[in-house]
Order: sequence, then C-alpha cells, then structure tokens
Amino acid sequence: MTIRTRFAPTPSGFLHWGNAFSFVLTWLYARKHGGEILLRIDDLDSLRKRPEHVQDVFRSLEWLELDFDLGPSGPDEFEAKYSQRHRMELYQARLSELREQARLFGCRCSRSSIRRSRDSRHPSSCVTEQHDMEQTDVAWRVQTEHETVQWTDLDGEPRKVSLHAAMRDFVVRKKDGSPAYQVASLVDDEHFDINLIVRGEDLVDSSAAQRFLAAQGNGESSFIVTSLVHHRLVANEQGEKLSKSSGATSLESMREEQPTSALLYQRMSPMLGLSEPVSSAAEALAAWSPKTT
Repeated sequence: MTIRTRFAPTPSGFLHWGNAFSFVLTWLYARKHGGEILLRIDDLDSLRKRPEHVQDVFRSLEWLELDFDLGPSGPDEFEAKYSQRHRMELYQARLSELREQARLFGCRCSRSSIRRSRDSRHPSSCVTEQHDMEQTDVAWRVQTEHETVQWTDLDGEPRKVSLHAAMRDFVVRKKDGSPAYQVASLVDDEHFDINLIVRGEDLVDSSAAQRFLAAQGNGESSFIVTSLVHHRLVANEQGEKLSKSSGATSLESMREEQPTSALLYQRMSPMLGLSEPVSSAAEALAAWSPKTT
C-alpha cells in the first residue's frame, strides 16, 4: 500500500519552527517509503485566517525545501479549489450521520463551564431536546462517558485515552452551525485517502477523538486503520510549547535572517535522531531512518 500523508497547517498565524519539525518528519516518512504528500490548509476558522498566513505556508515549504505531490500550487488555487469551504457538504453529511445514531446532544454550555463542573455527567440543565438542536445558540456535543480509545502508534508507542477525562463531551458542531475541527479533520483525511498522520504529542487526544468518531459510522472509515505518529514538541527557551503568536520563533523571521534553512536543519538534527548535523532536507533524508514496529 502506498503511503499518503499530509501537511495540514492552519492559517491563523505565521508558522514556527515547531511546525517546521512536523513538516520535515512528515516529509521524511513519505519520501523514505516512496509515498505521497498532500498539502491541506485547514482554514475553517475564517475569523483568524489571513491571506499573509496562507502565503506563509507556501513560502515556508519552499524555504524548507519540502515538496508535495497533491494540493494547491499557490494561494489562488487554494482558494479556488482546496479551501475547506468547498467540502462543507461532506462535513454536514457526517454530522447528520452522527445525529442519527443518537450519540449527540444539544448544549448551550461553554467549554470552561463544563471543565468547572464536578459532576461526571454533563449538566442536564443545558441539554436540549433533539428537535431544538438546530437553534443558533446550541452546539452539538458527543457523549463520551465510559469511552476509552487505545491504539499503537507506527513507532510502537502505545496510546490509551479516556475521552471523558481528556475531552469531555467534545463539540462536533459549533453554535454557529459550522463543523468543529475534529469532524472536519476526520472527514478530510477520509476524503483524501490519508493513511499516515504525523502530528505533535499535544494532539494525541484529538487523535483519540477522531478514532472514536470514525468508529461511530458504518464501520468502513479508513481512519480506523490509519497509522499515527505523535512526535515530541519543540519548546522555547522556557520549556513552553511554541505558539504562532511568538514572532521570535516564526519561520517568517528566520527567513528574513537566513537565506537558507541550513541552520534550522542543523538545530533540528538531534530531534530527528541523527548522530551528525545535516543542513538540508536532502541530507536529512539520506541520514534518517524511521522508527517503526
């Protein structure tokens, strides 16, 4: 089976070198196995999307010397053919399927109020009847009580997530009627036949949520057998997870200071498990070996 993976950045800020590490690792897995890479820009959050951030995705991949096989060649083609708004019917169809299975309930609560609740069950005062779920102030949530999801990553790392503890009754449709990230990402991965996903450790819970949703369908979701790799996160000098709001670590600022990405690859080499530093994507591919079971 040919590997097909994806770059899936969000255009909500300038990409940082934590994103770069994830891109490079994804590219290495694909190229080492003769696989394909899709560029998929997740732009459902239209309020945070900016044209300069979409452009930054293409400039960053070029600077990193990372090619891809499928997807838009630039911002114009992305907007015309590949934006997530072109796949809204697919997302809504999956939401309708989930609703028919009676695993969803309507809710007016905020995320913070749910976290503050000590009751293991969702507050009954916020739950709406099925016929009220289309109201504009109601989000759709999925019941997670007693749900545990487990799998083994491609690199042999066992994963076990209690959904109720990690993502209690998570949202699948927002109050404005738009699909939530977990649904859109799952549907996109199915639609584009993705069978390998490389993402950070901070998205293990999301992987669990998406595997759970995949299992709620007719049992034919390709995501159930998709291979997953969750890499360690790149931290700043204070040991904190990098943020797109931190300009000092953005790839944009690095491009302004360095004509090539050689220095970044040198810094990245130990995280890739390389015994000697490399200065390019080609050198990394020649030296890198995947950790698989």
